[in-house]
Amino acid sequence: MIKDLKYNEQGLIPAIAQDADTGEVLMLAYVNEEALRLTISSGEAWFYSRSRQELWHKGATSGNIIKVQEVWLDCDGDTILMKGKPAGPVCHTGNKTCFFQQLTRKDIE
Repeated sequence: MIKDLKYNEQGLIPAIAQDADTGEVLMLAYVNEEALRLTISSGEAWFYSRSRQELWHKGATSGNIIKVQEVWLDCDGDTILMKGKPAGPVCHTGNKTCFFQQLTRKDIE
């Protein structure tokens, strides 16, 4: 089934990480087939860094891993949802989630 997903030209699919307890969206990153296999087999989030062109284990340097409990596919097979428990702040800025900056109407005026 993993081979049949709709990867983009670079062999990647967007993956949303969500807190399994609160439902809060933690981050968005990309996975390739190998990162998805590693995530499912290890139970910890793995992604593919587009800038470094390599696999990365979330929390490998910070210790702030995400213990993945469930992996879901969207209806088109082109987006992944990982529900898990973060072991600390998920964002590299130290924020709990990568989504901490709100855009409002005044930002577009």
